[in-house]
Amino acid sequence: MKTQFPSPGEIVRQWHVIDAQDQVLGRMASKAALLLMGKHKPTYSTFLDTGDHVVVINAEKVKLTGSKDQQKLYRRHTGYPGGLIEVGAIKMRATRPTKMIEQAIAGMLPKNKLGKQMYRKLKVYAGDKHPHQAQKPVALSLT
Repeated sequence: MKTQFPSPGEIVRQWHVIDAQDQVLGRMASKAALLLMGKHKPTYSTFLDTGDHVVVINAEKVKLTGSKDQQKLYRRHTGYPGGLIEVGAIKMRATRPTKMIEQAIAGMLPKNKLGKQMYRKLKVYAGDKHPHQAQKPVALSLT
């Protein structure tokens, strides 16, 4: 018996919309990463990108549990000596709310070329509007 693997033309990709309003960041990100990888499909394979497209709206209204609003830090480095930049979760939500969700989901994807390919299918918007109505996205309920 042979194992069937889908060819690139046979992979059917759907579009999903996740409303992040009043959703816990980590739980919502893990569900989005699962959809991007394609683990919800019977054709899932570790070496193929069989996942769907994910659109996240209302990124500015996502919840952090506990005291993460005050304690969580987002770090990046400029590449120069002493170039470590730390931004708290409150300031990150005020200035770049989409980056919080993008980093949470990217951390749950594979760290290779395939993971970067999966990450490109993620679209995050701060408000409740998105330009992907033509793709007929399906609203996804996380509760």
